[in-house]
Amino acid sequence: MTTDTSGVTPLKEILSMIDLGPTSSVQMAYAKLMLAQSMICKNSAEQKMDQIEQIQEEQSKVAEFLSQARVLQEEAETGKKCTSMPSDMVEFFTKYDLAYDTANNDYAHDKDQWNVAIQSLTNYQESISNQTQTLMVYLQDFISQYNSYLQGANSAVQEASDVLTSIATGR
Repeated sequence: MTTDTSGVTPLKEILSMIDLGPTSSVQMAYAKLMLAQSMICKNSAEQKMDQIEQIQEEQSKVAEFLSQARVLQEEAETGKKCTSMPSDMVEFFTKYDLAYDTANNDYAHDKDQWNVAIQSLTNYQESISNQTQTLMVYLQDFISQYNSYLQGANSAVQEASDVLTSIATGR
C-alpha cells in the first residue's frame, strides 16, 4: 500500500484492495466505497494517535524539567547562590526556543532567573497541552466518521442481501 505526502493511501488503491465478491450491484459498489472511506478515516485516526503519543512523551519531559527547575530554584534560594542549568535542559530550551536567562553567558541561575525558565516551561507545557486537546478532537471526529462509514457499508450489504433473498424466494 502506498501513501501520498500527507500519509494517506489514495482512494483508488484502497478500492482495488476491497473484494466484496462477484457482484456489480449498486448496493455492493456503495458498500465498497463506504469501506474504503472507513479505511481512510482509520488511517487518519492512527496518524493522530501517533502524534498524540509523541506529544505526550514531550509533555512528560517538560514535566520532568519543570520539577528539576523548581528544585534547582529552591537550592539557589536557600543557598543564596546560583545553580547551574543541566546540559540536557539547555539543549531542550534551545531546541524549542524557550526563554531562559543568558545574561552572563553561562547557565548559572539565581532564584529570579529560574523564574524565567520555569515560566517558559509552563507556557510551553500549556501550548502542547492545547495541541493534544486539538488532536483529540480530530481523533474523535475520525473515529465517528469511521463508525458511520462502516454502518453505511453494513447497511448496503444487508440491503443487497435482502434483494437477493427476495429474488430467490420470489417475493
